[in-house]
Amino acid sequence: MQPLTHNSTARRMAKTILNGFRSYFADYLNSTLTAKSRFESADWHGVRQANVERLDIYKEKITQTVEYLKVITNKNISDLQIWQDAKTAYTQLIFNFPNFEIAETFFNSVFSDIHEHDKISDEVVYVLSSQLIEAPEAEYSIFINYEGTDFRQICKRVLQEAEFSLSWDNIELDLDCIEDAFATEVLKKKSWNEKAISLDLLESTFYRSKAAYMIGRLRIEKEVFPFALVVLNNEDRKLFVDTVVFNTDELSIIFSFTRNHFMVDSPLPYQYTHFLKRLMPKKLDYEIYNSLGFPKHAKTEFYRQLVNHLNNSDDKFIVAPGIKGMVMSVFTLPSYNTVFKIIKDNFSPPKEVTHQEVKDKYKLVSQYDRIGRMADTQEFDNLIFPLDRFSSELIEELSKVASSQVVVQEDTILIRHLYTERYMTPLNIYLEHATDEEIKDAMDEYGNCIKQLAAANIFPGDMPLKNFGVTRHGRVVFYDYDEITTLTECNFRKIPSPKSEYEEMKAGTWYTVEPMDVFPEEFKLFFSGNAKARKMFEEIHGELYSVDFWKDLQNQIESGFVLDVFPYRRAKRFNRSEDSEFEIYTG
Repeated sequence: MQPLTHNSTARRMAKTILNGFRSYFADYLNSTLTAKSRFESADWHGVRQANVERLDIYKEKITQTVEYLKVITNKNISDLQIWQDAKTAYTQLIFNFPNFEIAETFFNSVFSDIHEHDKISDEVVYVLSSQLIEAPEAEYSIFINYEGTDFRQICKRVLQEAEFSLSWDNIELDLDCIEDAFATEVLKKKSWNEKAISLDLLESTFYRSKAAYMIGRLRIEKEVFPFALVVLNNEDRKLFVDTVVFNTDELSIIFSFTRNHFMVDSPLPYQYTHFLKRLMPKKLDYEIYNSLGFPKHAKTEFYRQLVNHLNNSDDKFIVAPGIKGMVMSVFTLPSYNTVFKIIKDNFSPPKEVTHQEVKDKYKLVSQYDRIGRMADTQEFDNLIFPLDRFSSELIEELSKVASSQVVVQEDTILIRHLYTERYMTPLNIYLEHATDEEIKDAMDEYGNCIKQLAAANIFPGDMPLKNFGVTRHGRVVFYDYDEITTLTECNFRKIPSPKSEYEEMKAGTWYTVEPMDVFPEEFKLFFSGNAKARKMFEEIHGELYSVDFWKDLQNQIESGFVLDVFPYRRAKRFNRSEDSEFEIYTG
């Protein structure tokens, strides 16, 4: 450990930033603790508002901390030497902190609020962590252990000891369903009857949308299984278990990058991340931190992972395959499962949005319930890449369409502003090599994606196949946000019949079109000549061409409707309750 700096100003700065972090983290935890109350009172509109407000806490605390820094020192806080000393002092203060990694990111954010990104180096911020992260010694502090040979009795204790204030609607029926699923999915042909069972259940419940998730791991002999109980509120002040998950892929879908962050009381974020990573080994650290509600630290982890990957690979960034967009220039690294999106300097007609409007649209997505149908994005300013890792074609492309955002230096390339997303196969490319059955499934998914976004009051605006991607689980996800808007803002119209042959034959439309007018009949144009896909889509989701469908959905939303979102297949749900008209299953 480095000796404490003698710079008193730097020490005051470090203490001020740490106080700001403690204030942020306390507010963050308090915001998650109120999730239980909203779940039990069925305050679904409050759930959405709380998600938005929690996102704002971080920025508010950063701004507040910067103002305090200006007060506590009469020296120039933009001086890099002071920050180098402040980092040394801060490292001392957070040594052995249980949440030191989040505290480091907070320090980085304060620095970035004052300085340009090109001033960033590991000397003044935590490009790399100050502490070696290993498997936590006190992992037991985050979970409750249940043991026995009777799985039903273990689950009964779990339900009876859960944190909920509401009573169970029919606990014996819940246990019957859980036990049946256990026999089918875990026991199978294994002779595990009467074997010792150990269940480590995370102490804190995960809340999202209308559901509460009790998550842990199940151990029988040497095998380990994920364990997740999905609990719902029937809105008559009774609780019931909707399903149970024992499968890694199914748990991974619950924690998908296409879904909102959880509200979960996680005072030891790394320990939670470590626990969940062992259940979902394909998940990257930054994805789990994001799921836990730490998007800023997720960006830190993403950047560290990207740097590490670049140091251990040699392929080049290339223009992303597929049809080029009118608004974004997109590139990728073949060995890395991510796309990088840069806003072009100029947009091709008929695009009329501004650069700021595009940024606002992407920001808006972070505030929506993404319901498993929109990709999460991360926004970066002034990222520096090795120049020799960019293909000549990509450099030429970026210099041509986004020169204001790209600075080519001697051996580096600086990109002033970009977004990152998980890579998915564009739907139009997927269909080119798909079988008839795969096309049918994809068209069903495509239609469901549009319907489910609409039911969540999201209208994609721009719906060509190229703006949707197919995940490794076969789900269709929307990822092009420059024309996204709320459904209730749209004016759905039927194309009026021409009043005369002259009107019908003249160039352009014979009717006026306002900015928010939408003509569902025109959706057929999105298929761009793929006749087979269009025919299958019309057979499955033909109602999307009807004005009445969209207006009926608008009326539902305006009357206060909040849809049920289940990150698993309909067949996964226990057979115990009636389905509502607008329930959706997005697994």
